Amino acid sequence: MKEYIPAPKRVSSIDAYRGFVMFLMMAEVLRLGKVADAFPASAFWAFLSFHQSHVEWVGCSLHDMIQPSFSFLVGVALPYSIASRASREQSNTVMWLHTFRRSLTLILLGIFLRSMHSEQTNFTFEDTLTQIGLGYPILFALGFTGERTQWGALAGILAAYGLAFALYSLPGPYFDWSETGNVANWEHNLKGFAAHWNKNTNIAWAFDRWFLNLFPRPETFKFNSGGYSTLSFIPTLGTMILGLIAGKWLKSATSSIWLLKRLALTAAILLALALILNFTGINPIVKRIWTPAWTLFSGGICMLFLAGFYFIVDVNQKQKFFFPLVVIGTNSIVAYVMAETIVSFIDSSFRINISQNYDLIFGLDYQPLVRGAIILLVEWAILYWLYVRKIFIRI
Repeated sequence: MKEYIPAPKRVSSIDAYRGFVMFLMMAEVLRLGKVADAFPASAFWAFLSFHQSHVEWVGCSLHDMIQPSFSFLVGVALPYSIASRASREQSNTVMWLHTFRRSLTLILLGIFLRSMHSEQTNFTFEDTLTQIGLGYPILFALGFTGERTQWGALAGILAAYGLAFALYSLPGPYFDWSETGNVANWEHNLKGFAAHWNKNTNIAWAFDRWFLNLFPRPETFKFNSGGYSTLSFIPTLGTMILGLIAGKWLKSATSSIWLLKRLALTAAILLALALILNFTGINPIVKRIWTPAWTLFSGGICMLFLAGFYFIVDVNQKQKFFFPLVVIGTNSIVAYVMAETIVSFIDSSFRINISQNYDLIFGLDYQPLVRGAIILLVEWAILYWLYVRKIFIRI
C-alpha cells in the first residue's frame, strides 16, 4: 500500500507577491511617463516615471524587476506543484508529459502575443513566457535534485554564459555599426572588458542573427532594438533555480525566523557578489541580456521581496490587506494575457464616453493616468469575477 502524501497548503505570500508583480505589469496603462512629461519640474512624477520604465542598459528600476520576479516565482511554486502531483499519485511519466506540454504552451503563447499586431507570425523568443518555457524542463528536472546540485547548476550556467560573452570578439575598427541598431559613441556603451556586454555586439546578438532567420520573416533579422535576445533564457533559468531553492526553503521551513534569516542572508550575498562584479568591470548588471551579475542582483532582490511578503502576509497574518493582489496573483496567466490583449479594447470602449470630461474634471495633463486607472479597474473586476467563482486558469 502506497504511503499517503498530503497536498501542500497554498501559501498566501506567493500569491500576493505574484499579484504585485502582475499589477506592476498591468499598471503600464497608467502611462506615468506621459504625466511626468506634462510636469517636467516635478521630482515626484519623474520618480514614478523612472520606475515604470526599463533602464537603457546598466542598472535597475522597479519595472525591470517584473520579469525576474515572475521567473523567480515559477521556481518558488515548483516544489509545491511537484508535491501536489505526488499527492495525486501521478507517475513520473505523467509529470514529464505535463512539463513538456506546459513548456510548449508557454513558448507558443509568448509567440502568439508578440504576433498579435503583425501580418505574419513573429517568431521571437525573448518574451517572458517564451524564456520561461525554454528553460522549464531543465528546472523541473532540477526539482528532484538536492540543494547542492541546484547551486552547482546555477554556478555552472552563469559561468558558462559569462565565458561565452567574454570570448566573443569585440567590434574592430571596421565594424559595421549599422547592422546593430547601435552606434560606437552611444552613451551607454561600456569600456574595457565590460564592453563584451554592450548592446547588439555580443554573442547573443550574433546567435539571433543566425537562429531567428531560420524562421519565415518579412525581412532579414539584424538586431533587436532593445538588445534583448533568445539566449537570455539560459541565465533566466538561473533566476528560476534561485526561486526553486527559495521555494524548497519555504516549503520545508522549521520556523519563520529560520526562513527569514536564510532569505535575508542569501539576498545579501547575491547582491554583494553582483555589485562587486559590476563595479570591478568584470560583469555589468544588465537586465536586457540577463548578464550573470543581473541574475545575482535581481535574484537577491527577489529573495527580499519574498521575505517581505512572507513576513507580512503569512507570519503577521495580514492577508486581508493584500486581497486585491491575491485576486490578481491567483490568475496570473489571465492577468498577463489581459495586459497584452484587451487593453486597447477597454480603452476604446471608455474613451468615447469619458474623454470629453477629462479637461473639466481632471485636466488634460492627467488624461493618461485617469484612462489607465479605469482600464485597471475593469481588468481587476474581471479577475475578481473569476476569483469568486473559483475559476483559475493554469497552464
